[in-house]
Amino acid sequence: PLKPRQNQPIANGSTRAVKATARRLASRRRVTQPPVVTLAAKQQQLIDDYGIIENPQERLSAIVDRARRMPPLTEAERTETNRVRGCISLAWIVGEVRDERCAFRADADSPLVRGLLALLTDLYSGATPAEVVAIEPSLIDELGLASQLSPTRLNGLRSVRAKIREFAIAQTASQFSG
Repeated sequence: PLKPRQNQPIANGSTRAVKATARRLASRRRVTQPPVVTLAAKQQQLIDDYGIIENPQERLSAIVDRARRMPPLTEAERTETNRVRGCISLAWIVGEVRDERCAFRADADSPLVRGLLALLTDLYSGATPAEVVAIEPSLIDELGLASQLSPTRLNGLRSVRAKIREFAIAQTASQFSG
């Protein structure tokens, strides 16, 4: 019997590359104490992981699919303080600092927005507040996601980035004032 090639669709419409990326990303979540990686290196790893999916629509689909497995925020966390302004969908981001590193969780009423939020929160979680402030998310453009999104979605992504950055700035300021 013939086996499908690397990026040839298989029975359920996915590709081997999508499944390989999902397995690789899932295996990273199982590590109990992840090694400290710079934000720039983490961003490049995400670009490499998703970049093996050649079709930008399938790449975006894999990002949305991965977000389906993340736990939703509680109703108590879906506050106006945590809400992302400038996003068409209802979206929330919760940030905290653990061991001098940022940790972000997010939720949205749209699966697409939830996927994009998950991508950015995955990127910035584990970074220092200074890294979060300094490094912009180039992976959106490098993965070709920007061309798959409407101008209003892109504006919403800028609002998400601004909210994450504001949190990190506040943490940096509190380190120097306390």
